[in-house]
Amino acid sequence: MFTRREFLMATAALSAIAGPGMNGRWSRASAQQRLSEADLLDFESYGNVTLVHLTDIHAQLVPVYFREPSINLGVGTAAGLPPHVTGADFLKLYGIEPGSPAAYALTSEDYVALARTYGKMGGLDRIATIVKRIRAERGDGMLLLDGGDTWQGSYTSLQTAGQDMVDAMNALSPDAMTGHWEFTYGADRVQEIIDGLPFAFLGGNIYDAEWNEPAFDAYKVFERGGVRIAVLGQAFPYTPIANPRWMFPNWSFGIREEDVASNVEAARADGADLIVLLSHNGFDVDRKLAARVPGIDVILTAHTHDALPEPVVVGKTLLIASGSHGKFVTRLDLDVGGGEMKGFRHRLIPVFSDVIAPDADMTRLVGDLRAPFEAELKRELATTETLLYRRGNFNGTFDDMICQALLDVREADIALSPGFRWGTSVLPGQTITTEDLYNACGMTYPAAYRSMMTGQMLKDILEDVADNLFNPDPYYQQGGDMVRVGGMGYSINPDAAMGSRISSMTMLKTGEAVDPAKEYAVAGWASINEATEGPPIWDVVETWLAANPIVSLPENRSVKIIG
Repeated sequence: MFTRREFLMATAALSAIAGPGMNGRWSRASAQQRLSEADLLDFESYGNVTLVHLTDIHAQLVPVYFREPSINLGVGTAAGLPPHVTGADFLKLYGIEPGSPAAYALTSEDYVALARTYGKMGGLDRIATIVKRIRAERGDGMLLLDGGDTWQGSYTSLQTAGQDMVDAMNALSPDAMTGHWEFTYGADRVQEIIDGLPFAFLGGNIYDAEWNEPAFDAYKVFERGGVRIAVLGQAFPYTPIANPRWMFPNWSFGIREEDVASNVEAARADGADLIVLLSHNGFDVDRKLAARVPGIDVILTAHTHDALPEPVVVGKTLLIASGSHGKFVTRLDLDVGGGEMKGFRHRLIPVFSDVIAPDADMTRLVGDLRAPFEAELKRELATTETLLYRRGNFNGTFDDMICQALLDVREADIALSPGFRWGTSVLPGQTITTEDLYNACGMTYPAAYRSMMTGQMLKDILEDVADNLFNPDPYYQQGGDMVRVGGMGYSINPDAAMGSRISSMTMLKTGEAVDPAKEYAVAGWASINEATEGPPIWDVVETWLAANPIVSLPENRSVKIIG
Protein backbone atom coordinates (compact mmCIF):
# COMPACT_ATOMS: atom_id res chain seq x y z
CA MET A 1 0.00 0.00 0.00
CA PHE A 2 1.03 3.61 -0.56
CA THR A 3 1.78 4.81 2.98
CA ARG A 4 1.84 8.29 4.49
CA ARG A 5 5.64 8.09 4.48
CA GLU A 6 5.66 7.31 0.75
CA PHE A 7 3.24 10.17 0.15
CA LEU A 8 5.51 12.58 1.99
CA MET A 9 8.48 11.37 -0.02
CA ALA A 10 6.54 11.82 -3.24
CA THR A 11 5.69 15.42 -2.34
CA ALA A 12 9.07 16.31 -0.83
CA ALA A 13 10.19 18.05 -3.99
CA LEU A 14 7.13 20.29 -3.82
CA SER A 15 7.34 21.10 -0.14
CA ALA A 16 11.09 21.78 -0.22
CA ILE A 17 10.66 24.64 -2.65
CA ALA A 18 9.42 27.13 -0.07
CA GLY A 19 9.65 27.26 3.68
CA PRO A 20 7.35 28.77 6.30
CA GLY A 21 6.70 32.47 6.03
CA MET A 22 7.55 32.62 2.35
CA ASN A 23 4.46 34.77 1.69
CA GLY A 24 5.00 34.88 -2.06
CA ARG A 25 8.36 36.67 -1.96
CA TRP A 26 9.86 34.45 -4.62
CA SER A 27 9.20 35.34 -8.22
CA ARG A 28 7.21 33.12 -10.60
CA ALA A 29 10.37 32.58 -12.63
CA SER A 30 12.25 31.37 -9.57
CA ALA A 31 9.41 29.04 -8.61
CA GLN A 32 9.28 27.59 -12.11
CA GLN A 33 13.03 27.10 -12.12
CA ARG A 34 12.93 25.14 -8.87
CA LEU A 35 9.84 23.08 -9.70
CA SER A 36 10.15 20.77 -12.71
CA GLU A 37 7.78 18.63 -14.70
CA ALA A 38 9.69 15.61 -13.45
CA ASP A 39 8.89 16.58 -9.85
CA LEU A 40 5.21 16.40 -10.69
CA LEU A 41 5.06 13.42 -13.04
CA ASP A 42 7.89 11.02 -12.16
CA PHE A 43 6.28 7.95 -10.64
CA GLU A 44 7.57 4.48 -9.89
CA SER A 45 5.11 2.28 -11.74
CA TYR A 46 3.39 -0.35 -9.67
CA GLY A 47 1.20 -3.35 -10.34
CA ASN A 48 -0.60 -4.11 -13.57
CA VAL A 49 -3.43 -1.54 -13.76
CA THR A 50 -3.48 2.27 -13.75
CA LEU A 51 -6.61 4.38 -13.26
CA VAL A 52 -6.37 8.02 -14.32
CA HIS A 53 -9.18 10.20 -12.99
CA LEU A 54 -10.21 13.77 -13.65
CA THR A 55 -13.50 15.35 -12.79
CA ASP A 56 -15.54 18.54 -12.35
CA ILE A 57 -13.58 20.41 -15.03
CA HIS A 58 -16.60 22.66 -15.58
CA ALA A 59 -15.64 23.44 -19.16
CA GLN A 60 -12.30 25.08 -18.32
CA LEU A 61 -10.19 24.55 -21.44
CA VAL A 62 -7.33 26.84 -20.38
CA PRO A 63 -5.41 27.37 -17.11
CA VAL A 64 -7.28 29.16 -14.31
CA TYR A 65 -6.99 30.44 -10.78
CA PHE A 66 -9.21 28.53 -8.37
CA ARG A 67 -9.08 29.08 -4.62
CA GLU A 68 -9.90 26.09 -2.44
CA PRO A 69 -12.38 26.62 0.43
CA SER A 70 -11.47 28.05 3.81
CA ILE A 71 -14.68 26.62 5.32
CA ASN A 72 -15.87 23.09 4.57
CA LEU A 73 -17.85 21.86 7.53
CA GLY A 74 -18.65 18.22 8.13
CA VAL A 75 -21.57 17.09 10.25
CA GLY A 76 -22.51 13.87 11.97
CA THR A 77 -19.93 11.12 11.62
CA ALA A 78 -18.06 13.17 8.98
CA ALA A 79 -17.27 16.05 11.35
CA GLY A 80 -13.55 16.74 11.41
CA LEU A 81 -12.73 14.11 8.79
CA PRO A 82 -11.32 14.74 5.30
CA PRO A 83 -12.48 16.42 3.17
CA HIS A 84 -13.87 18.61 5.97
CA VAL A 85 -10.44 19.91 6.94
CA THR A 86 -9.15 23.17 5.49
CA GLY A 87 -6.37 25.73 5.68
CA ALA A 88 -3.64 25.30 8.28
CA ASP A 89 -5.37 22.22 9.69
CA PHE A 90 -5.19 20.59 6.24
CA LEU A 91 -1.47 21.37 5.96
CA LYS A 92 -0.83 19.88 9.39
CA LEU A 93 -2.91 16.77 8.70
CA TYR A 94 -0.99 15.92 5.53
CA GLY A 95 2.42 17.20 6.55
CA ILE A 96 2.54 19.91 3.87
CA GLU A 97 4.91 22.85 4.29
CA PRO A 98 3.19 26.28 4.44
CA GLY A 99 4.02 28.38 1.40
CA SER A 100 4.89 25.37 -0.74
CA PRO A 101 3.37 24.59 -4.15
CA ALA A 102 1.30 21.83 -2.54
CA ALA A 103 -0.03 24.32 0.03
CA TYR A 104 -1.03 26.68 -2.79
CA ALA A 105 -2.70 23.96 -4.82
CA LEU A 106 -4.62 22.35 -1.96
CA THR A 107 -5.63 25.16 0.43
CA SER A 108 -6.69 28.80 0.64
CA GLU A 109 -3.75 29.70 2.92
CA ASP A 110 -1.89 32.83 1.72
CA TYR A 111 -3.69 32.29 -1.56
CA VAL A 112 -3.10 35.58 -3.35
CA ALA A 113 0.64 35.71 -2.71
CA LEU A 114 1.12 32.07 -3.66
CA ALA A 115 -1.05 32.44 -6.77
CA ARG A 116 1.22 35.23 -7.94
CA THR A 117 4.22 33.01 -7.22
CA TYR A 118 3.09 29.75 -8.77
CA GLY A 119 0.62 30.91 -11.40
CA LYS A 120 -2.47 29.36 -12.87
CA MET A 121 -3.36 25.68 -12.81
CA GLY A 122 -5.03 23.30 -15.20
CA GLY A 123 -5.56 23.55 -18.93
CA LEU A 124 -6.57 20.68 -21.20
CA ASP A 125 -3.27 20.83 -23.06
CA ARG A 126 -1.31 20.30 -19.82
CA ILE A 127 -3.68 17.53 -18.82
CA ALA A 128 -3.11 15.95 -22.24
CA THR A 129 0.63 15.94 -21.55
CA ILE A 130 0.04 14.05 -18.30
CA VAL A 131 -2.38 11.57 -19.84
CA LYS A 132 -0.14 10.83 -22.83
CA ARG A 133 2.87 10.29 -20.60
CA ILE A 134 1.02 7.81 -18.39
CA ARG A 135 -0.35 6.02 -21.46
CA ALA A 136 3.17 5.72 -22.84
CA GLU A 137 4.35 4.22 -19.55
CA ARG A 138 1.45 1.86 -18.90
CA GLY A 139 0.23 0.97 -22.38
CA ASP A 140 -2.87 -1.21 -22.35
CA GLY A 141 -2.88 -1.24 -18.55
CA MET A 142 -4.44 2.25 -18.24
CA LEU A 143 -8.02 3.49 -17.99
CA LEU A 144 -8.89 7.21 -18.25
CA LEU A 145 -12.14 8.02 -16.44
CA ASP A 146 -14.10 11.30 -16.41
CA GLY A 147 -16.27 11.90 -13.34
CA GLY A 148 -18.63 14.41 -14.96
CA ASP A 149 -19.48 18.12 -14.68
CA THR A 150 -17.37 18.41 -17.81
CA TRP A 151 -19.48 20.14 -20.45
CA GLN A 152 -20.79 23.15 -18.46
CA GLY A 153 -19.33 26.22 -16.77
CA SER A 154 -17.85 28.64 -19.32
CA TYR A 155 -18.75 31.13 -22.03
CA THR A 156 -17.67 28.82 -24.86
CA SER A 157 -19.51 25.80 -23.48
CA LEU A 158 -22.69 27.86 -23.18
CA GLN A 159 -22.35 29.19 -26.73
CA THR A 160 -21.71 25.73 -28.20
CA ALA A 161 -24.09 23.76 -25.94
CA GLY A 162 -21.11 21.83 -24.63
CA GLN A 163 -19.63 20.95 -28.01
CA ASP A 164 -16.28 22.59 -27.27
CA MET A 165 -15.75 20.29 -24.29
CA VAL A 166 -17.04 17.26 -26.15
CA ASP A 167 -14.50 17.83 -28.92
CA ALA A 168 -11.65 18.44 -26.48
CA MET A 169 -12.45 15.42 -24.33
CA ASN A 170 -12.84 13.20 -27.39
CA ALA A 171 -9.27 14.15 -28.27
CA LEU A 172 -8.18 13.15 -24.76
CA SER A 173 -9.82 9.73 -25.34
CA PRO A 174 -11.36 8.77 -22.00
CA ASP A 175 -12.76 5.29 -21.61
CA ALA A 176 -15.93 6.26 -19.74
CA MET A 177 -17.73 9.16 -18.05
CA THR A 178 -20.79 9.92 -15.96
CA GLY A 179 -22.59 13.23 -15.44
CA HIS A 180 -24.49 15.92 -13.56
CA TRP A 181 -24.49 19.47 -14.97
CA GLU A 182 -24.39 17.88 -18.42
CA PHE A 183 -28.15 17.31 -18.06
CA THR A 184 -28.85 21.05 -17.89
CA TYR A 185 -28.47 21.23 -21.66
CA GLY A 186 -31.77 19.35 -21.83
CA ALA A 187 -32.56 15.72 -22.57
CA ASP A 188 -32.52 16.05 -26.37
CA ARG A 189 -29.10 17.70 -26.47
CA VAL A 190 -27.64 15.31 -23.90
CA GLN A 191 -28.90 12.27 -25.80
CA GLU A 192 -27.56 13.72 -29.05
CA ILE A 193 -24.09 14.10 -27.56
CA ILE A 194 -24.09 10.72 -25.86
CA ASP A 195 -25.16 8.97 -29.07
CA GLY A 196 -22.05 10.41 -30.75
CA LEU A 197 -19.48 9.73 -28.01
CA PRO A 198 -16.66 7.34 -28.91
CA PHE A 199 -16.59 6.10 -25.31
CA ALA A 200 -19.08 4.92 -22.70
CA PHE A 201 -21.51 7.19 -20.84
CA LEU A 202 -22.46 5.31 -17.69
CA GLY A 203 -25.33 6.03 -15.30
CA GLY A 204 -26.82 3.00 -13.62
CA ASN A 205 -28.87 5.19 -11.28
CA ILE A 206 -30.72 7.02 -14.09
CA TYR A 207 -34.09 5.50 -15.02
CA ASP A 208 -36.54 6.07 -17.81
CA ALA A 209 -39.39 7.44 -15.72
CA GLU A 210 -42.11 6.12 -18.04
CA TRP A 211 -40.80 2.56 -18.29
CA ASN A 212 -39.12 2.42 -14.86
CA GLU A 213 -36.00 0.85 -16.30
CA PRO A 214 -32.37 2.02 -16.65
CA ALA A 215 -31.94 4.73 -19.27
CA PHE A 216 -28.18 4.24 -19.65
CA ASP A 217 -25.67 1.45 -19.27
CA ALA A 218 -24.90 0.75 -15.63
CA TYR A 219 -21.38 -0.55 -16.18
CA LYS A 220 -18.83 -1.61 -18.75
CA VAL A 221 -16.11 -4.23 -18.41
CA PHE A 222 -12.65 -3.37 -19.77
CA GLU A 223 -9.66 -5.65 -20.29
CA ARG A 224 -6.57 -3.82 -19.03
CA GLY A 225 -3.21 -5.26 -17.99
CA GLY A 226 -4.60 -8.75 -18.03
CA VAL A 227 -7.35 -7.69 -15.63
CA ARG A 228 -11.11 -7.48 -16.19
CA ILE A 229 -12.17 -4.11 -14.77
CA ALA A 230 -15.83 -3.25 -14.31
CA VAL A 231 -16.50 0.49 -14.26
CA LEU A 232 -19.91 1.34 -12.77
CA GLY A 233 -21.33 4.80 -13.51
CA GLN A 234 -23.21 6.79 -10.87
CA ALA A 235 -24.59 10.18 -11.96
CA PHE A 236 -25.49 12.86 -9.41
CA PRO A 237 -28.50 11.31 -7.66
CA TYR A 238 -30.31 14.57 -6.93
CA THR A 239 -30.06 16.19 -10.34
CA PRO A 240 -33.84 16.83 -10.58
CA ILE A 241 -33.77 18.56 -7.17
CA ALA A 242 -30.63 20.67 -7.60
CA ASN A 243 -31.40 21.47 -11.25
CA PRO A 244 -34.59 21.97 -13.30
CA ARG A 245 -36.54 18.74 -13.62
CA TRP A 246 -38.38 20.14 -16.65
CA MET A 247 -35.17 19.95 -18.68
CA PHE A 248 -35.13 16.14 -18.52
CA PRO A 249 -38.68 15.14 -17.47
CA ASN A 250 -38.44 11.52 -18.58
CA TRP A 251 -35.37 10.63 -16.53
CA SER A 252 -35.44 9.91 -12.81
CA PHE A 253 -32.40 9.81 -10.53
CA GLY A 254 -31.48 8.53 -7.09
CA ILE A 255 -28.70 6.93 -5.07
CA ARG A 256 -30.33 3.52 -5.65
CA GLU A 257 -28.01 1.71 -3.29
CA GLU A 258 -29.65 -1.63 -4.00
CA ASP A 259 -29.02 -1.17 -7.71
CA VAL A 260 -25.36 -0.39 -7.04
CA ALA A 261 -25.07 -3.57 -4.99
CA SER A 262 -26.78 -5.68 -7.66
CA ASN A 263 -24.58 -4.16 -10.38
CA VAL A 264 -21.49 -5.04 -8.35
CA GLU A 265 -22.71 -8.61 -8.10
CA ALA A 266 -23.54 -8.72 -11.81
CA ALA A 267 -20.11 -7.38 -12.74
CA ARG A 268 -18.43 -9.99 -10.54
CA ALA A 269 -20.54 -12.67 -12.17
CA ASP A 270 -19.38 -11.22 -15.50
CA GLY A 271 -15.84 -12.08 -14.49
CA ALA A 272 -14.68 -8.71 -13.17
CA ASP A 273 -11.49 -8.83 -11.10
CA LEU A 274 -11.73 -5.16 -10.09
CA ILE A 275 -14.82 -3.04 -9.38
CA VAL A 276 -14.53 0.73 -9.86
CA LEU A 277 -17.41 3.09 -9.11
CA LEU A 278 -17.15 6.21 -11.27
CA SER A 279 -19.31 8.37 -9.05
CA HIS A 280 -20.77 11.85 -8.96
CA ASN A 281 -22.50 11.27 -5.61
CA GLY A 282 -20.35 13.62 -3.52
CA PHE A 283 -17.70 12.53 -1.02
CA ASP A 284 -19.79 11.92 2.09
CA VAL A 285 -22.43 10.00 0.13
CA ASP A 286 -19.70 7.80 -1.32
CA ARG A 287 -18.16 7.27 2.11
CA LYS A 288 -21.51 5.98 3.40
CA LEU A 289 -22.07 3.92 0.25
CA ALA A 290 -18.65 2.30 0.59
CA ALA A 291 -19.51 1.20 4.12
CA ARG A 292 -22.84 -0.29 3.06
CA VAL A 293 -22.13 -1.91 -0.33
CA PRO A 294 -19.47 -4.63 -0.25
CA GLY A 295 -17.28 -5.51 -3.19
CA ILE A 296 -16.33 -2.06 -4.53
CA ASP A 297 -12.55 -1.76 -4.77
CA VAL A 298 -12.24 1.90 -5.79
CA ILE A 299 -14.67 4.81 -5.73
CA LEU A 300 -13.59 7.72 -7.91
CA THR A 301 -15.66 10.40 -6.21
CA ALA A 302 -16.76 13.78 -7.56
CA HIS A 303 -19.35 16.58 -7.24
CA THR A 304 -18.07 18.14 -4.01
CA HIS A 305 -14.82 19.30 -5.68
CA ASP A 306 -12.60 17.88 -2.94
CA ALA A 307 -8.89 17.41 -3.62
CA LEU A 308 -7.20 14.95 -1.26
CA PRO A 309 -3.52 13.94 -1.51
CA GLU A 310 -4.22 10.53 0.01
CA PRO A 311 -7.03 8.01 -0.51
CA VAL A 312 -9.57 7.61 2.26
CA VAL A 313 -9.97 3.93 3.03
CA VAL A 314 -13.38 2.58 4.07
CA GLY A 315 -13.14 -1.14 4.78
CA LYS A 316 -11.54 -2.51 1.62
CA THR A 317 -12.64 0.41 -0.59
CA LEU A 318 -10.41 3.30 -1.67
CA LEU A 319 -12.09 6.70 -2.01
CA ILE A 320 -10.23 8.95 -4.46
CA ALA A 321 -10.93 12.69 -4.68
CA SER A 322 -9.39 14.53 -7.66
CA GLY A 323 -10.43 18.16 -7.19
CA SER A 324 -12.00 20.35 -9.86
CA HIS A 325 -11.51 22.85 -12.69
CA GLY A 326 -8.62 20.87 -14.16
CA LYS A 327 -6.32 21.60 -11.21
CA PHE A 328 -5.48 17.95 -10.59
CA VAL A 329 -5.20 14.58 -12.27
CA THR A 330 -5.16 11.42 -10.17
CA ARG A 331 -2.93 8.48 -11.01
CA LEU A 332 -3.75 5.26 -9.17
CA ASP A 333 -1.58 2.21 -9.86
CA LEU A 334 -3.06 -1.08 -8.68
CA ASP A 335 -1.78 -4.60 -8.23
CA VAL A 336 -4.69 -6.86 -9.12
CA GLY A 337 -4.55 -10.62 -9.17
CA GLY A 338 -6.66 -13.60 -8.26
CA GLY A 339 -9.80 -11.50 -8.53
CA GLU A 340 -8.77 -8.97 -5.89
CA MET A 341 -6.83 -5.75 -5.34
CA LYS A 342 -3.60 -6.52 -3.50
CA GLY A 343 -2.02 -3.08 -3.24
CA PHE A 344 -1.85 0.43 -4.68
CA ARG A 345 0.24 3.52 -5.23
CA HIS A 346 -1.46 6.91 -5.55
CA ARG A 347 -0.49 10.35 -6.77
CA LEU A 348 -2.68 13.45 -6.90
CA ILE A 349 -0.87 15.40 -9.63
CA PRO A 350 -1.18 19.21 -9.39
CA VAL A 351 -1.40 20.67 -12.88
CA PHE A 352 0.89 23.70 -12.59
CA SER A 353 0.47 25.32 -15.99
CA ASP A 354 3.82 27.14 -15.84
CA VAL A 355 5.66 23.88 -15.20
CA ILE A 356 3.96 21.16 -17.25
CA ALA A 357 4.64 21.55 -20.96
CA PRO A 358 1.48 21.89 -23.07
CA ASP A 359 0.68 19.19 -25.58
CA ALA A 360 0.92 20.78 -29.02
CA ASP A 361 -2.04 18.94 -30.54
CA MET A 362 -4.37 19.85 -27.69
CA THR A 363 -3.10 23.45 -27.63
CA ARG A 364 -3.97 23.73 -31.31
CA LEU A 365 -7.42 22.21 -30.79
CA VAL A 366 -8.23 24.42 -27.80
CA GLY A 367 -7.13 27.45 -29.78
CA ASP A 368 -9.41 26.48 -32.64
CA LEU A 369 -12.35 25.91 -30.30
CA ARG A 370 -11.91 29.29 -28.63
CA ALA A 371 -11.02 31.32 -31.71
CA PRO A 372 -14.59 32.30 -32.74
CA PHE A 373 -15.16 33.75 -29.26
CA GLU A 374 -11.73 35.17 -28.44
CA ALA A 375 -12.66 38.86 -28.73
CA GLU A 376 -15.66 38.49 -26.43
CA LEU A 377 -13.76 36.32 -23.96
CA LYS A 378 -11.13 39.04 -23.55
CA ARG A 379 -13.58 41.95 -23.35
CA GLU A 380 -12.79 43.94 -20.19
CA LEU A 381 -15.65 44.77 -17.83
CA ALA A 382 -13.97 46.17 -14.70
CA THR A 383 -10.97 45.81 -12.39
CA THR A 384 -11.10 44.19 -8.98
CA GLU A 385 -9.23 45.25 -5.86
CA THR A 386 -10.73 42.26 -4.01
CA LEU A 387 -9.91 38.59 -4.52
CA LEU A 388 -12.99 37.16 -6.22
CA TYR A 389 -13.68 33.52 -5.42
CA ARG A 390 -16.72 31.35 -4.85
CA ARG A 391 -15.86 28.03 -3.21
CA GLY A 392 -16.84 27.52 0.45
CA ASN A 393 -19.84 26.61 2.59
CA PHE A 394 -20.92 30.25 2.92
CA ASN A 395 -20.59 33.53 1.03
CA GLY A 396 -17.65 33.85 -1.35
CA THR A 397 -16.66 37.21 -2.78
CA PHE A 398 -17.72 36.47 -6.36
CA ASP A 399 -21.24 35.85 -5.10
CA ASP A 400 -21.01 38.90 -2.84
CA MET A 401 -20.45 40.89 -6.03
CA ILE A 402 -23.34 39.15 -7.78
CA CYS A 403 -25.60 39.82 -4.79
CA GLN A 404 -24.67 43.50 -4.77
CA ALA A 405 -25.46 43.69 -8.47
CA LEU A 406 -28.86 42.09 -7.84
CA LEU A 407 -29.60 44.50 -5.00
CA ASP A 408 -28.70 47.58 -7.01
CA VAL A 409 -29.77 46.75 -10.56
CA ARG A 410 -32.94 44.87 -9.63
CA GLU A 411 -33.75 47.35 -6.82
CA ALA A 412 -34.19 44.65 -4.20
CA ASP A 413 -34.07 44.52 -0.41
CA ILE A 414 -32.45 41.07 -0.30
CA ALA A 415 -30.44 39.13 -2.87
CA LEU A 416 -29.93 35.38 -3.19
CA SER A 417 -27.18 33.68 -5.20
CA PRO A 418 -27.10 29.86 -5.43
CA GLY A 419 -24.38 27.93 -3.63
CA PHE A 420 -22.70 26.64 -6.77
CA ARG A 421 -19.21 25.20 -6.32
CA TRP A 422 -18.07 25.96 -9.86
CA GLY A 423 -16.51 29.25 -10.89
CA THR A 424 -12.91 30.44 -11.14
CA SER A 425 -11.05 33.10 -9.12
CA VAL A 426 -9.83 36.58 -10.07
CA LEU A 427 -6.83 38.05 -8.25
CA PRO A 428 -6.70 41.60 -6.84
CA GLY A 429 -5.50 44.01 -9.49
CA GLN A 430 -6.72 41.87 -12.36
CA THR A 431 -9.22 42.87 -15.00
CA ILE A 432 -12.60 41.15 -14.85
CA THR A 433 -13.35 39.87 -18.35
CA THR A 434 -16.41 38.39 -19.98
CA GLU A 435 -14.74 35.01 -19.58
CA ASP A 436 -14.36 35.50 -15.82
CA LEU A 437 -18.01 36.49 -15.48
CA TYR A 438 -19.33 33.52 -17.43
CA ASN A 439 -17.05 31.16 -15.50
CA ALA A 440 -19.26 32.07 -12.52
CA CYS A 441 -22.67 32.11 -14.21
CA GLY A 442 -22.52 30.42 -17.62
CA MET A 443 -25.59 28.17 -17.45
CA THR A 444 -28.82 27.47 -19.26
CA TYR A 445 -31.33 28.92 -16.76
CA PRO A 446 -29.80 32.32 -15.91
CA ALA A 447 -32.92 34.48 -15.44
CA ALA A 448 -32.54 37.03 -12.64
CA TYR A 449 -35.97 37.11 -11.01
CA ARG A 450 -37.43 39.73 -8.68
CA SER A 451 -40.33 38.72 -6.45
CA MET A 452 -41.93 39.52 -3.12
CA MET A 453 -41.29 37.10 -0.28
CA THR A 454 -42.25 37.17 3.37
CA GLY A 455 -39.63 36.91 6.07
CA GLN A 456 -41.01 33.46 6.92
CA MET A 457 -40.60 32.32 3.31
CA LEU A 458 -36.98 33.48 3.34
CA LYS A 459 -36.33 31.56 6.54
CA ASP A 460 -37.92 28.45 5.04
CA ILE A 461 -35.64 28.76 1.99
CA LEU A 462 -32.54 29.09 4.14
CA GLU A 463 -33.61 26.18 6.35
CA ASP A 464 -34.22 23.97 3.33
CA VAL A 465 -30.83 24.71 1.79
CA ALA A 466 -29.12 24.28 5.17
CA ASP A 467 -30.64 20.81 5.53
CA ASN A 468 -29.44 19.90 2.04
CA LEU A 469 -25.91 20.81 3.13
CA PHE A 470 -25.82 19.86 6.82
CA ASN A 471 -28.18 16.90 7.22
CA PRO A 472 -26.17 14.42 9.32
CA ASP A 473 -27.24 11.61 6.98
CA PRO A 474 -25.23 12.07 3.75
CA TYR A 475 -27.99 10.43 1.72
CA TYR A 476 -30.12 13.51 2.39
CA GLN A 477 -27.48 16.05 1.35
CA GLN A 478 -29.05 17.08 -1.91
CA GLY A 479 -27.50 20.38 -2.93
CA GLY A 480 -24.34 22.47 -3.19
CA ASP A 481 -23.04 24.97 -0.66
CA MET A 482 -25.21 27.38 1.33
CA VAL A 483 -27.21 29.92 -0.68
CA ARG A 484 -25.38 33.25 -0.67
CA VAL A 485 -27.29 36.22 0.73
CA GLY A 486 -27.00 39.95 0.14
CA GLY A 487 -28.68 42.70 2.14
CA MET A 488 -29.40 40.41 5.08
CA GLY A 489 -27.44 38.66 7.81
CA TYR A 490 -28.25 35.56 9.81
CA SER A 491 -26.87 33.01 12.25
CA ILE A 492 -26.67 29.30 11.51
CA ASN A 493 -26.16 26.28 13.73
CA PRO A 494 -25.23 23.42 11.35
CA ASP A 495 -25.71 20.82 14.11
CA ALA A 496 -29.26 21.87 14.97
CA ALA A 497 -32.35 19.97 13.88
CA MET A 498 -34.03 20.62 10.55
CA GLY A 499 -36.03 23.84 10.71
CA SER A 500 -34.04 25.15 13.68
CA ARG A 501 -30.66 25.99 12.16
CA ILE A 502 -31.37 29.60 11.08
CA SER A 503 -31.82 32.48 13.53
CA SER A 504 -31.17 36.22 13.98
CA MET A 505 -32.16 37.19 10.44
CA THR A 506 -31.35 40.91 10.22
CA MET A 507 -31.53 43.59 7.54
CA LEU A 508 -28.00 44.92 7.15
CA LYS A 509 -28.91 48.50 6.21
CA THR A 510 -31.21 49.16 9.15
CA GLY A 511 -30.22 46.55 11.71
CA GLU A 512 -33.88 45.59 12.02
CA ALA A 513 -34.92 41.99 12.53
CA VAL A 514 -36.52 40.37 9.50
CA ASP A 515 -40.27 40.28 10.14
CA PRO A 516 -41.77 36.84 9.33
CA ALA A 517 -45.03 38.49 8.24
CA LYS A 518 -43.54 41.34 6.20
CA GLU A 519 -42.91 41.13 2.46
CA TYR A 520 -39.48 41.98 1.02
CA ALA A 521 -38.34 42.51 -2.55
CA VAL A 522 -36.00 39.60 -3.26
CA ALA A 523 -33.79 39.25 -6.33
CA GLY A 524 -32.06 36.05 -7.28
CA TRP A 525 -31.10 33.85 -10.20
CA ALA A 526 -30.90 30.22 -11.35
CA SER A 527 -34.40 29.33 -10.22
CA ILE A 528 -35.33 25.77 -11.16
CA ASN A 529 -38.90 26.88 -12.01
CA GLU A 530 -39.60 26.79 -15.74
CA ALA A 531 -41.64 30.00 -15.89
CA THR A 532 -39.00 32.22 -14.25
CA GLU A 533 -38.68 35.62 -15.93
CA GLY A 534 -35.95 38.23 -15.81
CA PRO A 535 -32.78 39.34 -17.55
CA PRO A 536 -29.86 36.88 -17.63
CA ILE A 537 -27.63 37.24 -14.61
CA TRP A 538 -24.59 38.15 -16.70
CA ASP A 539 -26.42 41.21 -18.04
CA VAL A 540 -27.31 42.27 -14.49
CA VAL A 541 -23.71 41.95 -13.31
CA GLU A 542 -22.29 43.64 -16.39
CA THR A 543 -24.66 46.58 -15.87
CA TRP A 544 -23.45 46.87 -12.28
CA LEU A 545 -19.79 46.63 -13.28
CA ALA A 546 -20.26 49.44 -15.79
CA ALA A 547 -21.37 51.64 -12.88
CA ASN A 548 -18.69 50.23 -10.56
CA PRO A 549 -15.57 49.79 -12.72
CA ILE A 550 -13.34 49.34 -9.65
CA VAL A 551 -14.67 46.48 -7.52
CA SER A 552 -13.78 46.73 -3.84
CA LEU A 553 -15.87 44.57 -1.54
CA PRO A 554 -15.94 44.82 2.26
CA GLU A 555 -15.30 41.68 4.27
CA ASN A 556 -18.52 39.73 4.54
CA ARG A 557 -19.54 39.31 8.17
CA SER A 558 -23.22 38.70 7.54
CA VAL A 559 -23.18 34.98 8.40
CA LYS A 560 -22.45 33.91 11.97
CA ILE A 561 -21.79 30.23 12.65
CA ILE A 562 -22.92 29.10 16.09
CA GLY A 563 -23.11 25.80 17.94
